Amino acid sequence: MADQIGAGLLAEVNPQVRSLNDFYEPGVHRLVIYDRMTEAILAEVRRGRSVCAAFYGHPGIFVSPSHEAVRRARAEGFPARMLPAISAEDCLFADLGVDPGATGCQSYEATDFLLRRRQVDPTAMLILWQVSVIGERLYSRETPPRRLSVLVDYLLHWYDPEHLVTLYEASPYPIAEAAIENLTLERLPHVDPAPLATLYVPPVDERQTDGEMAALLGVPSS
Repeated sequence: MADQIGAGLLAEVNPQVRSLNDFYEPGVHRLVIYDRMTEAILAEVRRGRSVCAAFYGHPGIFVSPSHEAVRRARAEGFPARMLPAISAEDCLFADLGVDPGATGCQSYEATDFLLRRRQVDPTAMLILWQVSVIGERLYSRETPPRRLSVLVDYLLHWYDPEHLVTLYEASPYPIAEAAIENLTLERLPHVDPAPLATLYVPPVDERQTDGEMAALLGVPSS
């Protein structure tokens, strides 16, 4: 869990709850940490126990131990399933009042977006996850270098420096508001995003309808 309140609620549901946060060690590669979490879950399954692993947000989005635990359990003959939940992206659509069906949606992890030089369609919305830890592979309790200037330099291939973007952090509590900060793209390297912040880049303008395709589909071209 990302906070003590959530952890406390889980302890009320089941006093035998065990936190996976203890596996985070400074200087250890995140993939190693996630593998240890996975094995901790599977160790209890192999003992014949009924195990529930709870993760904040959606358990299938940026949570490799959940996917891997289900995969390994099934491979070893144990029944396993993942239950859906509300992700930060779901909250973003509601809190910012944007509809991915209206323009299309591109959604990438920020480091992957840069390393693979993903191509952007500026007429569709763009969502970039984990912008506060770009390039980080080792877990650290220190504030990592933000590297937002690298991200901005790449985004300037498609957007003007004055293009308005949003740093967004969903609220984990029903009584609290989401954190929403609107700023220009050129200002982004000068801010300190929250650890769980997501970057929303709105589309530039509408994509023009292709006349030939419209004719094939029998729909108006404008």
